[in-house]
Amino acid sequence: MSGSARALEVPRQAWCYGLPGLPLALVALPLYVHLPHHYAGLGASLASLGAILLLARVFDAATDPLLGRWIDRLFSRGSPTVLWHARWLGLALMVSVAALWFPPRGVAFGPWALLCLVPVTLAYSALVIAHQSWGARLGGDGAQQSRIVAWREGWALAGVLLAAVLPGVLGWPVTLAAWATAMALAGWAWARGPHPNPAATPTVATTTLWRPWRQASFRRLLAIFVASGLASAMPATLVLFFIDDRLQTPHWQAAYLGSYFLAAAAGLPAWLALARRIGLAQAWLTGMVLAVVVFVWAATLQAGQTHAFVLICLLSGLALGADLALPAALLAGVIADAGDRSQHEGAYFGWWNVAAKANLALAAGVALPALQALGYSPGTRNPEGLLALTLAYAVLPCVLKLVAATLLWRWIVSHPGMLTSASIARGSGAADAHGTCPPPVYGGGSAPAVADDHPPVPRRSL
Repeated sequence: MSGSARALEVPRQAWCYGLPGLPLALVALPLYVHLPHHYAGLGASLASLGAILLLARVFDAATDPLLGRWIDRLFSRGSPTVLWHARWLGLALMVSVAALWFPPRGVAFGPWALLCLVPVTLAYSALVIAHQSWGARLGGDGAQQSRIVAWREGWALAGVLLAAVLPGVLGWPVTLAAWATAMALAGWAWARGPHPNPAATPTVATTTLWRPWRQASFRRLLAIFVASGLASAMPATLVLFFIDDRLQTPHWQAAYLGSYFLAAAAGLPAWLALARRIGLAQAWLTGMVLAVVVFVWAATLQAGQTHAFVLICLLSGLALGADLALPAALLAGVIADAGDRSQHEGAYFGWWNVAAKANLALAAGVALPALQALGYSPGTRNPEGLLALTLAYAVLPCVLKLVAATLLWRWIVSHPGMLTSASIARGSGAADAHGTCPPPVYGGGSAPAVADDHPPVPRRSL
C-alpha cells in the first residue's frame, strides 16, 4: 500500500484533506439556487439578471482548462506553493461573495453582480481544480483513490445540507459568517493533511491545454461521465416542478431533498467496500443500474404519493454515492495510465469540470424549452403537460443513464485492457501505474489554504 494511501486511512489525515469540501459546497448552492431570487428581491430586472448569469456561467466553464494548466504549473513548484496561492484565492472568494451578496446602496445591480461574479467564479473554480488535483496526486490504487474522493464528497454533502438549512433559519449575514469561518478552518486542515511527495512532483515546463484529449481512455471516460451527468442534471432542473405539479406536495420539499442527500452520505462507505471487492468500474455500473431501477418508478407516481417519493429519494440517493465517489477515482487511474500523474492533473480536471458545468447548462437549455413546447407550464394541471413533465423528469434521464451504463460496460467493464491501470481494473491490492507511491509529506507550518470541489447540487439528482 502506498504511503499516501496509508495517510488517508488515518482518520485525522482523511478528514483534513476532505474538510474543504464543506465550505465550497456550502457556498455553491446559494450561488446557483438563491442568487437569482436574492437579486430579484433587490429589484434587479429578471431579463438582465438572466443574461448576466448566463454570461458568467459561460465564462466560468470556458476558463476551467486554462485554470487547470495554471494549477499544474503551481504544483510543479511544490505543494507549499499551491497552498500559498489557495490561501489568497480563498480570501478573494470570501471578499467577492460578501460584495456580491450585499451590494452597496444605489449601485446598478446587474453590472455589480457581473463585476463580482467574475472573481467569484475564477477563485471558486481554481480552488476546485487544485483540491481535485491534490487528491489525485496522493496516488494509491482504485480503492484508495475512491476513499480519497469519498472523504471529499462526504464533507461536500454536509455542506449542501447546511446550505439548504442555514439561510432560512439564521438569515444571510449569519450564514455567510458561518461559511467564512468554515473556509478558514478548512484551509487550516488542508495544510495539515497529507501532501503529495515533492519527489513525485517533477518540474513541468509546460502543460499542454489539449493534452488529455490525446488519450482515448480519457475521451471514453469523459463520454460516460457526460451521459451519466446529463441523466442527473435533467431531473435536478425539474425536481421542484415535479414536486409542485405532479405530486402536489410542495411542503415536503425539504424532506425529499434532505432524505436524498442523507442517503447519499450514508451510502458512501458501502460503495467504497463494493469497489474494493469488485472494482471501480463494476461498482459504478452497479450504481447506474440501481439508479434506473429506482428512478423509473417515479414515472408512475400520482398526486399525493408522498411516502413513495421519499422512498425513491432514499434509494436514488443511495445510488448517488456511486456517482460521487467513483468517477473521479477512475479519472485518477486514467491519468496514471497516461504517465501524467503528478504532472498534468490540473489539465484533466479542468476539462472534467467543463463537462460537469456543460451538463447543467444543457439540461436547462433543452428541458425547459422542450417542456414549454409540449404544453407544460408551472402550475398546470393539464394531463398533457403533466405527462410531458413526467417523461422529461423520470423517463428520459433513465434512458440517458442506460446509455452511460452501456458505454461503461462496453468500453471498460468488458474490456479492462482499454483502461489498464490497476486502479480501474481491480478494487484493491494493486499498485499504481508507477509502482508503489512514495510516502506523503505532512503539513505542519504551511500556510493555510481554502479549497474544494463540489459541483452545484443540480448535477446530481438521479
